[in-house]
Amino acid sequence: MTLPSGFSPAARTGSAPLEVCLRRGSITESVHRVHAVVCDGRGRVLMSAGNPGLESFIRSALKPFQALPFLSSGTADQLDVDERGIAISCASHSGTNAHAREAFRLLWKAELDSASLQCPVPNGADSPLQHNCSGKHAAFLATSRKMGWPIETYLQNDHPLQVEVNRRVAELIGLPAEELVAERDDCGAPTLVFQLAQMALLYAHLGASQHAELEQISRAMLSHPDLVAGEGRFDTELMRRSHGQVLSKGGAEGIQCLSRVGEGLGVAIKVEDGSRRAKQAVALHLLRQLEWLTPMGLDELDEQVLVVNPSVKLSVSGALQS
Repeated sequence: MTLPSGFSPAARTGSAPLEVCLRRGSITESVHRVHAVVCDGRGRVLMSAGNPGLESFIRSALKPFQALPFLSSGTADQLDVDERGIAISCASHSGTNAHAREAFRLLWKAELDSASLQCPVPNGADSPLQHNCSGKHAAFLATSRKMGWPIETYLQNDHPLQVEVNRRVAELIGLPAEELVAERDDCGAPTLVFQLAQMALLYAHLGASQHAELEQISRAMLSHPDLVAGEGRFDTELMRRSHGQVLSKGGAEGIQCLSRVGEGLGVAIKVEDGSRRAKQAVALHLLRQLEWLTPMGLDELDEQVLVVNPSVKLSVSGALQS
């Protein structure tokens, strides 16, 4: 996979990755290496730490873009779906009753049953509606029903819905759709491989307010951060403190993406060993460097993320370089 001509990551691969250290008392117990990049809407790498060309699956950070056919097909309008419904379609939620109800509401409006969901039933749960990806799957199903596409095979790579997702994503990053590489995510849906700079470009578009459907998605996520993740969860708590200025969406295996809303800037983070705590620590470190969040908001999040317990704390070293 190659980057479109607007990218120039090679010139910036010399910057050192960030390091996240977990210290127990005065002793370093663990160290995580982290790559990060900031891109604008033209795909220019503005700042980076480590390798902007590093390839990884985007995992659940793809969800806002997987929701595009739900809007562009007219499904959301036809079903009179509000911002809560759009937010749950982008969510990696906590599986609470409130989250499950929102996912169910999408299915109910489309005259579909939860038995059609092909995401797994979580351990200890009773229904696939409690799976963290149920909103995405519900939007997939509703779109397929509206468009007359097969319901039973909605997760297959060659299903018209997944072909349309790939087409829209490829268009945003300036690549032919056939160059995208897809594999199964844990929920059964396809996820895609990107270079880190391409992920940042996607999130630059998400925050740019230049694409009507992406603006709808961004507004819904910022208006209902509780649905995107859940109480006490990183994405929810960060967006609550951003005053509508920063959109946050994480993915498994150390992926974290951010948008600076209205400015068309995107950030992508990848932790080499997949650590969740490290990606969140780095996100706060970069938000402080970029001055995208208030000091008070950052201090509150630092307390939540960096302090594991009174004797165990995280710290981040390094910085983005232009």
